[in-house]
Amino acid sequence: MAERGTGNDSDAARQTGALMGFVVILLLAIAGVVLVRELGEKAKLEDCLMAGRRNCAPIELPLRQP
Repeated sequence: MAERGTGNDSDAARQTGALMGFVVILLLAIAGVVLVRELGEKAKLEDCLMAGRRNCAPIELPLRQP
């Protein structure tokens, strides 16, 4: 049978690798959620424009100061 690494170095390296993998997966999940939300907003705007409406994305004008 193959011997397992008994040193703390191999355990620490394994934990570090697992933590880095978790961080990468977490960042990808967050990026996916942001991307889906942005695409949803763009789809709603496009649906509004394709329906022939003109006030789909109203522009806010700054108030005039006298």
